[in-house]
Amino acid sequence: MNDRELLEQYAIMPKKSLGQNFLHDPNALQKIVDVAALDPETTVVEIGPGTGNLTRVLARHAARVIAVELDDRLIPLLQREFDSMPHIDLVHADILETNLGQLVGQQPYTVVANLPYYITSAVLRHLLESTPRPLRLVLTVQREVAERLTAPPGHLSLLAVSVQFYGQPAIVTRLSPAAFWPRPDIESAVIRIDVYDTPPVDVPNTGLFFKVVRAGFSQKRKQLRNALSGGLGINKQEVEVLLENAGILAQRRAETLTLDEWAALAWTVAGSSSSAG
Repeated sequence: MNDRELLEQYAIMPKKSLGQNFLHDPNALQKIVDVAALDPETTVVEIGPGTGNLTRVLARHAARVIAVELDDRLIPLLQREFDSMPHIDLVHADILETNLGQLVGQQPYTVVANLPYYITSAVLRHLLESTPRPLRLVLTVQREVAERLTAPPGHLSLLAVSVQFYGQPAIVTRLSPAAFWPRPDIESAVIRIDVYDTPPVDVPNTGLFFKVVRAGFSQKRKQLRNALSGGLGINKQEVEVLLENAGILAQRRAETLTLDEWAALAWTVAGSSSSAG
C-alpha cells in the first residue's frame, strides 16, 4: 500500500502547514540508512516518521528506533503499522519541546529526520545544544539549506557557524521531488553532520561565543565594526580596538570570518569584559 492509499484509509490529507512531504523512494530510504552508519547496538531518534516508510528500514538495522511524531492524526496509523515491533517506540510529541537526554535514557544515539524548511534551524539548534548531543545527524532538508550549512568562509551564515561549531556537515546525496509524496516544488538533499566530542575551536564559553557571532550577523550587510557596535551595545571605537586585538580588519563582513577568527574575537571580548570588570 502506497502513502496515498494509506493516508486515504485513515482519512488523512498531508498538511502544508507541517511541511508534510513523505519520502517513499526505496533507494533514497536505503541511502539514508546507509549514510547513518547504523549497527545492531544503535539507538535512533527519528523525527517525523510520517507514514513509517523510513522507520521500517531503520528498524531493520538499529537496536532501537524512537519515532517522534507531532501530528496526532498519524499516531493510530503508526501504532497499527509497528505494534508488533517492540524495539520501535512511538512518541507523540513536538521535538522542540522534548528533552533528548530523557528520551534516549542518556544512551549514545543518532538522529535521522526529514525536516520541513520552516523548522530546520530551530531543530538543529535544539539537537546540537542538547545533553547529550547525538553522535551524528542524517537530515533530509531543502537543497538550499544544505548548501548553506556546508558553506565555506566567505559565504557563511549564522546557521552555518552554529552547525560547524558543533559538527562537520557534508551533503551526501540530492533527492528529486519525485522521491516524495505529495511532490514538493523544491529539491532536497541529505546532509550528514558528524558531531564533535569537543568543538574544533577553543572559546572562553559557548554563550559568549554565540553572543559575539549573533552580534556580527545582526546586520550582515554592514561592516563588522557597525554590526558589532549595534549587536554588543558598545561604541565603534571600542569595537575597532577589539577587532584589531583579534587580528581582524574592521571593514570585513560577518560571512567572511572563519571559526578560528570568531573564537579569537570571543576571547578578545572576554578579556575586555574582564578588564572592565
